[in-house]
Amino acid sequence: MSHTTPQQTVAHNASACRASRHTRVQHLITADESSLAELEAVLATLPICSTGRVFIEIPDASWQADIVAPSRMVVTWLDRSRRSGAPGTGRGCASGEALARAVTAWADEMLCAEDDETRIHLLGGYLGTADIVDHLVGLGIRAEAIHTPERYGLTTAR
Repeated sequence: MSHTTPQQTVAHNASACRASRHTRVQHLITADESSLAELEAVLATLPICSTGRVFIEIPDASWQADIVAPSRMVVTWLDRSRRSGAPGTGRGCASGEALARAVTAWADEMLCAEDDETRIHLLGGYLGTADIVDHLVGLGIRAEAIHTPERYGLTTAR
């Protein structure tokens, strides 16, 4: 596999990935306990030089497992049993809530809509995924650049 620019052709291999000037595409990937198999499939397709974040929301720590991701990807486990719900309500964290909060905060800090090429795969449950899509689109990320499960019927790249 090679990446080409108008000036050059660069081989995409382990040596090229170790080079400090190698261009890397950032990834944002989300999942929950219902989409761990889909998550593993997406991660298995990434080049070893991939960078970015993986957010995984789980009901409690017993769901945490070994996930194989490229070494430059940061995997964050979001344990709902250890988080509160909406501020001031005293409720527990609802499904999708921890994921939406974490990804929204990360996106506000890390994404630049005007020239952003982040590859976004949202695999979590519908409610959290819909909230994340709304937020990303509000930041100026094109809906077509956001991949979501087709069954959700969100107007994204799927």
